[in-house]
Amino acid sequence: MHELANGRSVRKWPLSIPAGKTSLPLMFILSFLVLAGLPWTWGAVDAAEVPTTPGIVKWHPGHYYAPMTFMRANANVMTQIYAELKATPALRGLQVRFAWPELEPGEGRYDFKGIEKVLAELAPLNKQLVILLELKSFNPQILPMPTYMRTEAYEGGAFPFSTYGQSIPRGYNLKLWNSGVHDRLVALLTELGKRFNGHANFEGIGLPETALGQPIELLSSHDTEKFYDNLLDVQRQMRAAFPNTVTYQFVNYPREILPGFIEHMRTIGTGLGGPDIFLEDPGLNFDHPNKPKGIYSYYPQMSGLIPLTPSVMQANYDNTRHDGKGRVPTVAELLAFGRDRLRANYLFWTRAPGHFQQVLEQMQRIPLQGNPSGGLDAVCPKAYVSCVE
Repeated sequence: MHELANGRSVRKWPLSIPAGKTSLPLMFILSFLVLAGLPWTWGAVDAAEVPTTPGIVKWHPGHYYAPMTFMRANANVMTQIYAELKATPALRGLQVRFAWPELEPGEGRYDFKGIEKVLAELAPLNKQLVILLELKSFNPQILPMPTYMRTEAYEGGAFPFSTYGQSIPRGYNLKLWNSGVHDRLVALLTELGKRFNGHANFEGIGLPETALGQPIELLSSHDTEKFYDNLLDVQRQMRAAFPNTVTYQFVNYPREILPGFIEHMRTIGTGLGGPDIFLEDPGLNFDHPNKPKGIYSYYPQMSGLIPLTPSVMQANYDNTRHDGKGRVPTVAELLAFGRDRLRANYLFWTRAPGHFQQVLEQMQRIPLQGNPSGGLDAVCPKAYVSCVE
């Protein structure tokens, strides 16, 4: 095990059965025993060396490559991505987006082949998978929930939103205040947990940004409050479904809800992440007396308590501000901001055309001897009983 500065430890998780032992593969055994709620050991391996109870979590902090959504459907691009992963030790794995309709094409009928395929490609490389469920679309032609929800019982499942100040739909967000939508999302997460919580290479699972967008039709205060209450409950259910896996929530807006919302995340053990690193963005950096602070103010407060999982998106390579009124940052600046200002445990780097070569070059410059997290904070957060590699 590795002793860390705060006295907490990251234990080594054995990934193979000791010599001379014959048994089923680790991943099968772990999946069965975690689901059954049974403790387990084998050979000379101490039970404390592996996840056996909720709160003992797979923990491989560091830099992760994030293919853009369309790339997963292109076999040639994915082959190149795996080659880049193999050639870049500082990249510990992939963050991959999966849409709800892909994972549940029919009510109660699940299809996880896409996740299993990526895991099968990563395992021989000794790389990890973090997934992000796409529950908000930024395309007016795409709904973020399965088609069976287009009924009155689910209130249609989603609502259209626009860019602030405009009236043209930009995309759709879930009607998460609807109890049926909430329950079906929890059912999906429960099935995902049964399948993947015990997989050695399944590192984490998270949900997209908290920003609603500008609804085309004004939402009531009741629906808005219920949306965020249900989102927190979904996170509670996700921690229960993934007791040995990192879970996280991307948070950005509205600023007014952040103090209470993030405190509830802390009590749940949900990691704090975000869809963007905009170095000079006024809203994200907002810090004025007697007014709600921007999300970047909360990362240092949560450091060491819950996982911190920010991401660098395509637009972040192009400008330091969301409104485009800033400047073009360097990859080194983005890295320093995520590492030092946000105190990231995990940092997701979008593989954006025109930028990913600079990211790979930056990753190659990171010294890794005794530092597999690539300079990011590797301390096991207090939300977990223990962390294992």
